[in-house]
Amino acid sequence: MYRNLEECILDLEKHGQLVRIKEEVDPDLEMAAIHLKVFDANGPALLFENVKGSKFRAVSNLFGNIERSKFIFRKTLEATQSVIALRNDPMSALKNPFKHVSSGITATKALPLKKSTSAMSDFKEIEISDLPLIHHWPDDGGAFITLPQVYSEDPTKPGMMNANLGMYRVQLNGNEYEENKEIGLHYQIHRGIGVHQEKANRLGKPLKVSIFVGGPPAHTLAAVMPLPEGLSELTFAGLLSGRRFRHTYVDGYCISLDADFVITGEIHPEETKPEGPFGDHLGYYSLTHDFPVMKVHKVYAKEQAIWPFTVVGRPPQEDTAFGDLIHEITGDAIKQEIPGVKEVHAVDAAGVHPLLFAIGSERYTPYQKVERPTELLTQSNRILGTGQLSLAKYLFITAEDKEPLATRNEEAFLAHMLERIDLKRDIHFQTNTTIDTLDYSGTGLNTGSKVIFAAYGEKKRELCEEVPKPLKNFTNPNVIMPGAVAVEAPPFTSYENAEEEMRGIAKEIEKQGPLTTCPFIILCDDSTFVSESMHNFLWATFTRSNPSHDIYGVKSFYEYKHWGCENVIIDARIKPHHAPPLIPNEEVMKNIERFFVEGGSLGRLVN
Repeated sequence: MYRNLEECILDLEKHGQLVRIKEEVDPDLEMAAIHLKVFDANGPALLFENVKGSKFRAVSNLFGNIERSKFIFRKTLEATQSVIALRNDPMSALKNPFKHVSSGITATKALPLKKSTSAMSDFKEIEISDLPLIHHWPDDGGAFITLPQVYSEDPTKPGMMNANLGMYRVQLNGNEYEENKEIGLHYQIHRGIGVHQEKANRLGKPLKVSIFVGGPPAHTLAAVMPLPEGLSELTFAGLLSGRRFRHTYVDGYCISLDADFVITGEIHPEETKPEGPFGDHLGYYSLTHDFPVMKVHKVYAKEQAIWPFTVVGRPPQEDTAFGDLIHEITGDAIKQEIPGVKEVHAVDAAGVHPLLFAIGSERYTPYQKVERPTELLTQSNRILGTGQLSLAKYLFITAEDKEPLATRNEEAFLAHMLERIDLKRDIHFQTNTTIDTLDYSGTGLNTGSKVIFAAYGEKKRELCEEVPKPLKNFTNPNVIMPGAVAVEAPPFTSYENAEEEMRGIAKEIEKQGPLTTCPFIILCDDSTFVSESMHNFLWATFTRSNPSHDIYGVKSFYEYKHWGCENVIIDARIKPHHAPPLIPNEEVMKNIERFFVEGGSLGRLVN
């Protein structure tokens, strides 16, 4: 497999999956705009050979679709899947010892390899300002690294085998950062690096951090993999690259000898500065907040180094293919993690974290027919307490009965739920809890609520496929999908009055007559947009609502602390406290057309 990023690029080019852009490109918005246009067209990887203001080349869209991602790892994917499966089910090794010999050998060969400092001869020192400082969205606070491998070690147990390799947002300039001397790191305290920082804080010592950029593509993927207990990111990087992770130490900092760039520095206890805004994966800007500052020690680059980047925005984006590849590698890991759960799908169209679809089991009373969710509720709590899944706001869960289900067939799955859910019984809220830091629909940073919709049993209703009569008097009603209708309401004047307003709307619907075929009513700013596609519906509804504050109901009631209703109303209007959506700069979009005309590097790719 590839020893470095250059080998991967040459291989993709040889197989017609990469295009070189020879013209000078401005890293201020132009590179990102070109990437977005090519990604939207399902185009190739892009090698920018002439980046304005930097001598280094840059590459994007390496993982632009699942087919290219699997092609990159075609020689090691199967062996890596075998090791992941073995770690998820160690008993299988005892039952089939000879079957797993090759996996064991593969894993042994993947252990990190320490080299002498003489191996640093390929690197030379540079400054942060020498890097391709890519500015992605118009209102971003500065240039960001979007595909970093951030390395830290446990201060109480130093060494690579107790290290964490994660992908955290890194701001290179802008705001109050001192140029070439400070950069910003955006991460949550529960992440691996956050645990290391907390231990360093207790010791009263700065945390040494190394940021690797580039190297074999497997190293980039390792930084985002949800790995089973006992398998380190660096061992996984070796597995997937087919080559041991080579490293050394300089001035007490770990250096990846395979990376194209390395930034070393320290995070000092409780020292923060404003970081952001930044266009993020929910399709909005994450706003400016205080996050840790990294004091830059040294910056290294290889002579022919290549800077990999992606553009984060409203899904689908390149990180969608990342998610698909992770699903491909981990396979049935969720079945080992949560007994009885067959499938969990973090819905990409809704920004991944806000919305989960799950298929569980109903096995509590096998001797009699169960017509309500029971075990599903236990499994729901396990799901919402597991790793990144704990960031979800909405969980829809059911169990297969007479017909097979697939969570990735989103409309069919949701229709199955709406046909069976008892809205008076099967809605369960969790309030005053945590949500994704990047989600601004809640009551504060990282603060919001969750709701579980659980459904099981026989069909209870037929679903409307036209706008029901009681909703025709509302503004611009449109069917989104069977059982769900979008209607418009005026923009907010004050969010404090929303509850009174929504109760009035619920009463008005109640007066118009029963709505037995329409379980879900989505109140929104633009019902034409919301109903135009499932993608629009999932994005607008579940990124713009906080369950506890924005779910209302027709004939709603409380009984013994339980809330129920006859029809659910979700207020999916943009709230005054929401972050603004990502909108490309029109002038930049016009300027990049020069690359797509006849004679331009991308003239044959996009019409």
